[in-house]
Amino acid sequence: MLKLNFYKNKVAGSESYGKVYARVENADPIGIDELAQYMSENTSSFSKGEISGMLKDAVRCIRQHLLMGQPVKLDDLAILKAAVSVKPANSVEKFDAGVNVRCVRLQARPTGLMARMELTKAAQLGLSSLAQRIKSGELTLSTTKGEYIEGAGSGEPTVNP
Repeated sequence: MLKLNFYKNKVAGSESYGKVYARVENADPIGIDELAQYMSENTSSFSKGEISGMLKDAVRCIRQHLLMGQPVKLDDLAILKAAVSVKPANSVEKFDAGVNVRCVRLQARPTGLMARMELTKAAQLGLSSLAQRIKSGELTLSTTKGEYIEGAGSGEPTVNP
Protein backbone atom coordinates (compact mmCIF):
# COMPACT_ATOMS: atom_id res chain seq x y z
CA MET A 1 0.00 0.00 0.00
CA LEU A 2 1.19 3.52 -0.77
CA LYS A 3 0.80 5.64 2.34
CA LEU A 4 0.21 9.34 1.76
CA ASN A 5 1.35 12.29 3.86
CA PHE A 6 -0.05 15.80 3.64
CA TYR A 7 1.89 18.97 2.95
CA LYS A 8 0.93 22.58 2.25
CA ASN A 9 2.15 24.78 -0.56
CA LYS A 10 4.72 27.12 1.02
CA VAL A 11 5.35 29.45 -1.93
CA ALA A 12 4.24 32.92 -0.81
CA GLY A 13 2.31 34.71 -3.54
CA SER A 14 1.45 31.47 -5.29
CA GLU A 15 -2.17 31.00 -6.34
CA SER A 16 -2.15 27.71 -4.46
CA TYR A 17 -0.36 28.99 -1.32
CA GLY A 18 -1.60 27.14 1.76
CA LYS A 19 -3.46 24.48 -0.25
CA VAL A 20 -3.06 20.89 0.89
CA TYR A 21 -1.40 18.26 -1.26
CA ALA A 22 -0.35 14.67 -0.65
CA ARG A 23 2.86 12.81 -1.38
CA VAL A 24 3.91 9.21 -0.90
CA GLU A 25 5.63 8.41 2.38
CA ASN A 26 8.59 6.40 1.14
CA ALA A 27 10.34 3.79 3.24
CA ASP A 28 14.11 3.44 3.18
CA PRO A 29 15.31 2.23 -0.21
CA ILE A 30 16.52 -1.32 -0.66
CA GLY A 31 19.80 -2.06 -2.36
CA ILE A 32 20.87 -4.77 -4.76
CA ASP A 33 21.65 -7.23 -1.96
CA GLU A 34 18.21 -6.80 -0.37
CA LEU A 35 16.51 -7.09 -3.75
CA ALA A 36 18.55 -10.21 -4.52
CA GLN A 37 17.57 -11.72 -1.16
CA TYR A 38 13.89 -11.03 -1.85
CA MET A 39 14.12 -12.46 -5.36
CA SER A 40 15.95 -15.55 -4.12
CA GLU A 41 13.28 -16.22 -1.50
CA ASN A 42 10.21 -15.34 -3.58
CA THR A 43 10.69 -15.48 -7.33
CA SER A 44 13.77 -17.45 -8.33
CA SER A 45 15.66 -20.69 -7.88
CA PHE A 46 18.95 -18.76 -7.99
CA SER A 47 20.83 -17.91 -4.79
CA LYS A 48 21.07 -14.41 -3.38
CA GLY A 49 24.74 -14.27 -4.42
CA GLU A 50 24.02 -15.32 -8.01
CA ILE A 51 21.22 -12.78 -8.37
CA SER A 52 23.24 -10.04 -6.69
CA GLY A 53 26.15 -10.68 -9.05
CA MET A 54 23.90 -10.59 -12.11
CA LEU A 55 22.26 -7.34 -10.99
CA LYS A 56 25.62 -5.69 -10.29
CA ASP A 57 26.91 -6.79 -13.70
CA ALA A 58 23.72 -5.45 -15.31
CA VAL A 59 24.22 -2.05 -13.64
CA ARG A 60 27.83 -1.86 -14.91
CA CYS A 61 26.78 -2.85 -18.44
CA ILE A 62 23.87 -0.39 -18.50
CA ARG A 63 26.23 2.40 -17.41
CA GLN A 64 28.68 1.56 -20.21
CA HIS A 65 25.92 1.66 -22.84
CA LEU A 66 24.52 4.92 -21.50
CA LEU A 67 27.96 6.54 -21.61
CA MET A 68 28.20 5.48 -25.28
CA GLY A 69 24.91 7.25 -25.99
CA GLN A 70 22.88 4.05 -26.33
CA PRO A 71 19.58 3.98 -24.42
CA VAL A 72 18.72 0.76 -22.60
CA LYS A 73 15.16 -0.55 -22.46
CA LEU A 74 14.26 -2.73 -19.50
CA ASP A 75 10.87 -4.14 -20.47
CA ASP A 76 8.11 -3.35 -17.98
CA LEU A 77 10.43 -0.97 -16.13
CA ALA A 78 11.93 1.92 -18.08
CA ILE A 79 13.94 3.16 -21.00
CA LEU A 80 17.13 4.60 -19.55
CA LYS A 81 19.25 7.16 -21.35
CA ALA A 82 21.94 9.72 -20.67
CA ALA A 83 21.05 13.41 -20.88
CA VAL A 84 22.92 16.63 -20.17
CA SER A 85 22.11 19.81 -18.27
CA VAL A 86 23.71 22.77 -20.00
CA LYS A 87 24.29 26.48 -19.61
CA PRO A 88 23.43 28.27 -22.84
CA ALA A 89 26.15 29.75 -25.00
CA ASN A 90 25.80 32.97 -26.98
CA SER A 91 26.71 31.16 -30.21
CA VAL A 92 27.78 27.80 -31.58
CA GLU A 93 31.35 29.09 -31.76
CA LYS A 94 31.30 30.00 -28.07
CA PHE A 95 29.85 26.67 -26.93
CA ASP A 96 32.44 24.66 -24.99
CA ALA A 97 31.31 21.27 -23.65
CA GLY A 98 33.76 21.57 -20.73
CA VAL A 99 32.21 24.91 -19.71
CA ASN A 100 28.60 24.74 -20.86
CA VAL A 101 27.74 21.17 -19.85
CA ARG A 102 26.84 21.32 -16.16
CA CYS A 103 26.36 17.59 -15.70
CA VAL A 104 25.42 14.30 -17.30
CA ARG A 105 22.35 12.75 -15.74
CA LEU A 106 20.17 9.69 -16.05
CA GLN A 107 16.71 9.92 -17.58
CA ALA A 108 14.20 7.13 -17.10
CA ARG A 109 10.92 6.86 -19.00
CA PRO A 110 8.63 4.19 -17.56
CA THR A 111 7.40 1.41 -19.83
CA GLY A 112 4.85 -1.39 -19.67
CA LEU A 113 3.84 -2.30 -16.12
CA MET A 114 5.62 0.78 -14.72
CA ALA A 115 3.80 3.26 -16.98
CA ARG A 116 1.74 5.87 -15.16
CA MET A 117 -1.65 4.37 -16.03
CA GLU A 118 -0.57 0.83 -15.09
CA LEU A 119 0.85 1.93 -11.72
CA THR A 120 -2.26 4.00 -11.00
CA LYS A 121 -4.54 1.05 -11.71
CA ALA A 122 -2.51 -1.28 -9.50
CA ALA A 123 -1.84 1.06 -6.55
CA GLN A 124 -3.66 0.80 -3.26
CA LEU A 125 -3.65 4.15 -1.48
CA GLY A 126 -4.06 5.01 2.17
CA LEU A 127 -3.10 7.69 4.66
CA SER A 128 0.03 7.43 6.80
CA SER A 129 -0.48 7.46 10.56
CA LEU A 130 0.69 11.10 10.62
CA ALA A 131 -1.78 12.06 7.86
CA GLN A 132 -4.59 10.30 9.73
CA ARG A 133 -3.77 12.33 12.85
CA ILE A 134 -3.79 15.56 10.82
CA LYS A 135 -7.08 14.66 9.16
CA SER A 136 -8.70 13.88 12.53
CA GLY A 137 -7.59 17.29 13.87
CA GLU A 138 -5.20 15.82 16.43
CA LEU A 139 -2.29 17.58 14.66
CA THR A 140 -2.09 20.84 12.70
CA LEU A 141 -0.29 20.96 9.39
CA SER A 142 2.21 23.83 9.15
CA THR A 143 2.85 25.76 5.95
CA THR A 144 6.43 26.56 6.93
CA LYS A 145 9.14 24.12 5.88
CA GLY A 146 11.05 22.88 8.90
CA GLU A 147 8.40 24.21 11.29
CA TYR A 148 6.83 21.84 13.75
CA ILE A 149 3.45 20.36 13.11
CA GLU A 150 1.79 21.01 16.44
CA GLY A 151 -0.02 18.25 18.31
CA ALA A 152 -2.86 18.65 20.75
CA GLY A 153 -1.04 17.16 23.72
CA SER A 154 0.41 14.36 21.61
CA GLY A 155 3.92 15.00 22.88
CA GLU A 156 5.21 14.05 19.42
CA PRO A 157 5.88 17.20 17.37
CA THR A 158 6.92 16.37 13.82
CA VAL A 159 8.90 18.53 11.42
CA ASN A 160 7.11 19.48 8.20
CA PRO A 161 9.22 18.09 5.31
